Amino acid sequence: MSTVADAFATRHGAAPTGVWFAPGRVNLIGEHTDYNDGFVLPFALPHRAVVAAAPAAGGRSRVRSVQEPGAPVEFSAASVVPGEVPGWAAYVAGTCWAFREAGYPVGEVELELDSDVPVGAGLSSSAAVECAVGVALAGLAGADVDPTTLARIARRAENEFVGAPTGGMDQMASMHGRAGRLVFLDTRGDTVELVPFDLPAHDLELLVVDTRAPHAHASGEYGARRADCEAAAAALGVPALRDAGPDDLPRIADERIRRRARHIVTENARVVETVRLLSGGADPRAIGPLLDASHTSMRDDFEITVPHVDVAVEAARDGGATGARMTGGGFGGCVIALVEADGAAAVTASVREAFAQRGWAEPVVFPGTPSDGAGRLA
Repeated sequence: MSTVADAFATRHGAAPTGVWFAPGRVNLIGEHTDYNDGFVLPFALPHRAVVAAAPAAGGRSRVRSVQEPGAPVEFSAASVVPGEVPGWAAYVAGTCWAFREAGYPVGEVELELDSDVPVGAGLSSSAAVECAVGVALAGLAGADVDPTTLARIARRAENEFVGAPTGGMDQMASMHGRAGRLVFLDTRGDTVELVPFDLPAHDLELLVVDTRAPHAHASGEYGARRADCEAAAAALGVPALRDAGPDDLPRIADERIRRRARHIVTENARVVETVRLLSGGADPRAIGPLLDASHTSMRDDFEITVPHVDVAVEAARDGGATGARMTGGGFGGCVIALVEADGAAAVTASVREAFAQRGWAEPVVFPGTPSDGAGRLA
């Protein structure tokens, strides 16, 4: 995306100080476990947000986005507070605020933003923007900020400035991703282990199916699930559902809350088993049933799927997928399918046909390739 640097130079008459990027992510398995102190297993995508940046000459920061034509959004990075900047620019201003709140120097900046991470698809387009801005701010300030700290800063921007009650998986995946690796994250201590995921060596491919059924975490459903999980932990007298096991579930009287807890408890176990298999050198096909079980749990116990994703999962399986599940926060977004490399076209055709039969817009299908995390491009 060299165009973002070109656009910056055209607008300002000089090249940017630098160009930084951060990727979106796909979560292989471990949904809604992150804010329950649990385990997740995402990887960084080749799709990324890119920021060209330089110190601002005046007393205000300005940000432009290729995806949002029109006048730049202005704010003061030195004094901006939650509630002051709405819309898409809140992710940028919020990162400036959180960076400043963390004790790092923040000067006024000129930012030009571009991204090819699909918005509303559950691939963490917002985290990509936050992390790209975070590494840019660190670079401009000459601050040595480690990836985990930057991820926490970005998460704070999303939680407290934007107001989306997400966990920390998205930002950690964007910061810690590596080509050919999954990011096994224990969210209780933000510890990271990189797990090999070399699908081509096994003649496999992971397809990402963007169902184009958009979701919105901040709309209330995400927060409602988080509240249910907190209620379940309180009913069990544990700090978080990460501390609960299957034998504890009958002690939860409320049937809905019990089902929510069952998803988290079993999903944590599925993540751990997936890591055990892949780290031990197992054929990746062995994780197919775990992907299937995860989707069933999200559909029946956590109730976060919608018809588009359920149909995509079933059609992928009918087309020959070894395993398939929704990925992301739910209520729309993407599905992933583990497929034989020579069967990817058949799985894709099966999903597209299922959507066509229902009169739905054609889904966008692309390979999910583990890629490098955030950094500097120029």
